[in-house]
Amino acid sequence: MILVTGATGNVGSALLRELQECGAGLLRGFTRDASRASFPKGVEAVEGDFAAPESLKPALDGVRSLFLVSRIGPDAEIIAAAGRAGVEHVVLVSSITVQSHPHLGPAGENLTVERLLKDSGMAWTILRPTQFASNAMMWAASIRSGETVRAPYAEIGLPTIHPADIASVARVALTEPGHRGRTYALTGPEPVTARQQVEAIAAALGRDVPFIEISRQEARDQMTAVFGEEAADAVLDVTGGDVNDELLAVRDTFSQVTCFPGRPFRQWAEENVHVFR
Repeated sequence: MILVTGATGNVGSALLRELQECGAGLLRGFTRDASRASFPKGVEAVEGDFAAPESLKPALDGVRSLFLVSRIGPDAEIIAAAGRAGVEHVVLVSSITVQSHPHLGPAGENLTVERLLKDSGMAWTILRPTQFASNAMMWAASIRSGETVRAPYAEIGLPTIHPADIASVARVALTEPGHRGRTYALTGPEPVTARQQVEAIAAALGRDVPFIEISRQEARDQMTAVFGEEAADAVLDVTGGDVNDELLAVRDTFSQVTCFPGRPFRQWAEENVHVFR
């Protein structure tokens, strides 16, 4: 039995499809509302909430492998519950900022979760992806209404990763030998700037999408109102304000693990163009 948490998210939903398609065996998806979850045929939907860790107990019954996204709940309690339930192997999605920006608060929190897992006695595989292609959904409302997309650091290209690529590596780690005790830094196949992302979305839509670069301060003011100052600064640092070679590097880890080329941003834009219409 494999339990996928975050089963309706960008990575979890893609992972369930891949596991079902490859005949991975018994599959279970953890979701807040089972009545609204649309899982592949044969996937058992189990309802629960990380805010109530006791709801994990029935979800973990009989589970031997667990897919977990860091920092979506009380990680220490979740990992402890998995250990008590007899889970043998956990595939954890952390962040490449553990390597590139260890001084930032969210990176430190991810590193703490990684250490909790390593100290748990369970086998582990840690995935450290870079910026998700799906982060571009933050522009969806502006694009749908024909407004100008406004973003800082327009010409800084990060090797943005398709969420399905993270799912593919997780599927391999969960179903094939040789990946326990490994940490994988994951990126997309090429750098792509914010301006290029908007251009790719415009191409998928078949119409122009206006774009303007704004200052860090303007972006910070907008983000602080929603996320707070610390989170705003952290996001801006890792999207351009404090880039370094570790963050900018294009890695071939995905291809090495899966034997397939990584999906470019334009593919993500084409697959998700409906979000922007």
